[in-house]
Amino acid sequence: MSGRARLALCAAAAALMASCALLPLVSPATWIFQVAFLVAVQTGVGALTRRVPLARPLTIACQVVVGLLLLTLFFARDQSFAGFIPGPDAFRRFGVLLQSGVDDVGRYAIPAPLTPGIRLMIVGGVLLIGLLVDTLAVTFRSAAPAGLPLLALYSVAAGLSDGGADWLWFLVAAGGYLMLLLAEGRDRLSQWGRVFSAAPTPGRDSGGAVAPARTGRRIGVVALGVALVAPLALPSLSGGLLGRASTGVGAGIGNGNTISAVNPLVSLRDSLNVDQDREVMLYQTNTEDTQDLYLRIVALDDFDGTTWKPAQRHITGVPDAFPTPTGLAGGVRRTEIETRISAADWYAQDWLPMPYPATSVKIKGSWRYEPVGRTLVGDHGQNTRGLQYDVKSLIVQPTAEQLATAPEPPAALEREFTKVPSSLPPVVAQTARKVTEGSSNHYAEAVKLQDYFALDGGFTYDTQVQVGSGRNAIARFLKDKRGFCVHFSFAMATMARTLGIPARVAVGFTPGSSKPDGSMSVGLRDAHAWPELYFEGVGWTRFEPTPTRGSAPSYAQSDAPTGQESVAPRPSLSSSTAPSTAPSASESCSALDRKLAACPSQSSSAVASSGDDGPPWYRILAWTLLGLVLLMVPLTPMLWRLRSRAVRLASARHASSAGPPAPVRGEAGGRYGDGLGMTVLPGEEPASRTTEVAVGHTLAVWRELTDTAWDYGIPPDDALTPRKTAERIVRLGRLDPQAAEAVHRVAGAVEQVLFAPKPHAQPGLVDDARTLRKALRSTVNRRMRVRAVVAPRSARRAVWAAADRWADLRARWAARWAALTRRPSGQQSD
Repeated sequence: MSGRARLALCAAAAALMASCALLPLVSPATWIFQVAFLVAVQTGVGALTRRVPLARPLTIACQVVVGLLLLTLFFARDQSFAGFIPGPDAFRRFGVLLQSGVDDVGRYAIPAPLTPGIRLMIVGGVLLIGLLVDTLAVTFRSAAPAGLPLLALYSVAAGLSDGGADWLWFLVAAGGYLMLLLAEGRDRLSQWGRVFSAAPTPGRDSGGAVAPARTGRRIGVVALGVALVAPLALPSLSGGLLGRASTGVGAGIGNGNTISAVNPLVSLRDSLNVDQDREVMLYQTNTEDTQDLYLRIVALDDFDGTTWKPAQRHITGVPDAFPTPTGLAGGVRRTEIETRISAADWYAQDWLPMPYPATSVKIKGSWRYEPVGRTLVGDHGQNTRGLQYDVKSLIVQPTAEQLATAPEPPAALEREFTKVPSSLPPVVAQTARKVTEGSSNHYAEAVKLQDYFALDGGFTYDTQVQVGSGRNAIARFLKDKRGFCVHFSFAMATMARTLGIPARVAVGFTPGSSKPDGSMSVGLRDAHAWPELYFEGVGWTRFEPTPTRGSAPSYAQSDAPTGQESVAPRPSLSSSTAPSTAPSASESCSALDRKLAACPSQSSSAVASSGDDGPPWYRILAWTLLGLVLLMVPLTPMLWRLRSRAVRLASARHASSAGPPAPVRGEAGGRYGDGLGMTVLPGEEPASRTTEVAVGHTLAVWRELTDTAWDYGIPPDDALTPRKTAERIVRLGRLDPQAAEAVHRVAGAVEQVLFAPKPHAQPGLVDDARTLRKALRSTVNRRMRVRAVVAPRSARRAVWAAADRWADLRARWAARWAALTRRPSGQQSD
């Protein structure tokens, strides 16, 4: 195997090894086989075009074109011509898939499903990285800079992953890069001759780059070891621009830390619209009444007029026992329960889902406690993936009378949790006052607000509604009266604040559905948002304004302070409630969806296609070969001419190892000849190797010179001698003195090898042929220059040679057939 071929294989292997870092991000990982096939084809095209050889830009262009054809075949064959030739529709399809992939990256938790958009991003991205690595390392023979695209690929994968086996993928990617460097080093050393090892093995050849390669491998192993071990012994930097923003935890560990979480815009529509519910967690509890057992993740208590988000809070270490919930008085009925929760191994949540209010948590890992929201948040990358933990919590059961007679809250709490921005449209507060008109206390106002949304306000639960943002989002919702839990919880909490009721929004899951073994299963469709209103003596209290979702607590089912239940029917718990329509493909997933890991949904068509791994391999191979053939047909004359020029000039450059070219009819004589004017008879073979080299060298350059003149409009004339042919080329080509001298020099060399008793090769003939080509290019117009490259006239020689070979083949078969037909008759005559 040549050094450049080995380098090309190592470049492809390095790109594939670096792409392995993407394997944990997407499931299933079948995309790696598709990537391997495409990278192999792209590498093969590069190897073939370099062997022709083509100019470097043309080599890269061929690889780009073939890569585009393959991507079209895999991802846009229905929108292309003949299934693989891209057109406007195919490029529009690529745009749609890329936009879908961008949305899916933000929508899905790791590992994300292999949707068409994500598959295009991964396959196309790795194919692009493979092209860059091949271009730098092989085409431009500079392997060291090829590490930059490999590093970019690995960095993207490492930045999206959650730790775990990052060291393993680093080893794989770094090993591929080191292998590429060693291959380039071996190739460079081989150009200097044989490299001898210090201690050759007896009976074996000690040549070759054995010692440097072995030393390079040892250095690589030591470097990888240092890269893996050193970070364990060195201090690390926390936070910074590249820190884990998703954790929401500041640097360091101490009571002075703060939680500054990424704004979780609450858009749960996609998780509610999944075609197949995906289990998030299982839990077992010691209470039979689970309809109020909401699993709360985080409280959104900062409202800026456009969205709700968690406020920046101080966090502390997790206490053994949580303090008494804020505002909960001793006269309110409460029951402590125990719950064991097991999170799914794909569910990576930074906040810990727990029943509210929790009184203690037993959990392993690095977690921090936020006292105001009574939530636990992961520290330095900690999340819920595959965790099992025990939570003790309270079921608080206030009466309607206790809520109706609740005193005013503390001034500081009321000031913080009733704050609304001045940009809030006036219609929000006006609607709140109109709905609660006649109420004598905040509790009655809260129940009327809940009933307005859930029962008698004419609202419709619809997950197809855009979430909306901006200062008019709530006003639009009150006008259109269509939405889902996000709209209802946001609107009720905001309207409650305008009435002076402290309010916030909680995000988490409804209780889920029971299983035969007594456990409860919580799925993506159970993702939910609900308002929490504060009543002194009871604390933060859940309400349920969303129709057909969750369950309204017993204390909220009456608009009178007596605790009597309302006769109006209330929405019942139905974790299996699924919307009747599919989600809109244009809806993007919000930050809260990613926090809930509740985004793996698409329209039914997208989900159905996500499992499509493409057509069978044999069909892909057939279409690929057909595409390559169709691509190569119009380029055949150019490629043949480039190849013939490279072979002829290489034979002159390496004259010491070249022999005389094989005589080909139609190239050395007949039709248009080379203007040699002489024919070497069969019995006049040179007597020595030196003569063979001289003749082969000189005639190859002469053949290239006359074909170059032919390409630029000066056809050869086989009736002329070499000297007359040179004069004709100089006259018709209007050559300058330097180029004319070069042509005559080559013609003189031809006469010398034909007539001299001892022919010998003359140096500099290759440069003379190039001088002629450069001079002819400068004397013709652009159209002639392009035709000389793309459709060279001298390419007719290939057709003539093929016709001569076909004629010879037919003559040989005819002779054999005649011999076979004559033999039986001869035997019969005997």
